[in-house]
Amino acid sequence: MSARPLKALLLSDGKPGHYHQAEGVVAALARLGPVVTTRLEVRRRFFLPTRTLLGRINVGAPAERILRFGFGIRASALPATDVVVSGGSQTLPANAAAAKLLGAANIFCGRLRWLAPEHVGLVLVSLASLATHPNHLVCLPPSPIDVGRAPTTGRDGPRFGRANPPARIGVLIGGNSGAFRYRQKDWLHLTRFLRDAHRSHGLRWLATTSRRSGSFIADALAGMAGEPDSGLETFIDFRTVGPDTLAQIFADADAILCTDDSTTMISEAVGACLPVVAIAPDARALESREAEFRQLRADRGWYRQLPLAQLTPAAFLAALEEITPRTSSARDELAGAIGQRLPQLFAGVARA
Repeated sequence: MSARPLKALLLSDGKPGHYHQAEGVVAALARLGPVVTTRLEVRRRFFLPTRTLLGRINVGAPAERILRFGFGIRASALPATDVVVSGGSQTLPANAAAAKLLGAANIFCGRLRWLAPEHVGLVLVSLASLATHPNHLVCLPPSPIDVGRAPTTGRDGPRFGRANPPARIGVLIGGNSGAFRYRQKDWLHLTRFLRDAHRSHGLRWLATTSRRSGSFIADALAGMAGEPDSGLETFIDFRTVGPDTLAQIFADADAILCTDDSTTMISEAVGACLPVVAIAPDARALESREAEFRQLRADRGWYRQLPLAQLTPAAFLAALEEITPRTSSARDELAGAIGQRLPQLFAGVARA
């Protein structure tokens, strides 16, 4: 009897920053062998807070009740599964309950918050300070994007800077969040910089907005895209295209300029083995964990932050000179770690 593919159940809350991480886990699993994935959208019912559902799991409430009352999911709707995967706190109760009900392993991207650790087989976190139990694994946030950029020789890629400007730079635009506030003057400064750097150094831009970007910067970039001398070679407007546009940018870019509000954008660009310069507005107040995440990437030489108000062509190129991008595949590293931590996943299933 031949070995069968691994069956994965991916739970999504509809938020790209969360389901992308779950997709990244599945992509890593696929490095170890064939995977058949079922995707299930989950929405927590508003009258049952996540903390309440997690507390019920901790005291042994039946898994089928957690799914039915918390998410409107009947046990009969779940497929046969070897591993349940998700990211984002809203999916955590469904992840733990589905794994228990199906007798499956489970992997969660993020913090367990109020859930006892024994309800998750493997927890992926981005900081050592968050790895509080043996079932925690510290890694780059998983990403489904793989542009095959990591060198196979182990040698460093080209170093960019004032003497060697990159030809094409991806521009990843986030927007206002709990910790960041962008004013119109910030966006005007950014678009002025893009034009100036094109004129002075020939830099060409591949830009994309996101769900938080807002109409002011999106309209400004759309206008630039129609100007032949702006340097904006590609503009992907989230309002018309939607999410999941970064793979195209990463495949064509030599370096990345991104707004500093999105941990996901920073992580995915670093994981794509690209040098990352992030720009931050004056109005910002990072949580300690977010600041630690960025400092770790800076300490490893993968990322530099610049105040948006000080962004000039010279400052941008000088920041690039300080960066040595990753040269190994984050996906392969995660696959190896999962194979070691959860060897039972591939008992009786096909291996790569």
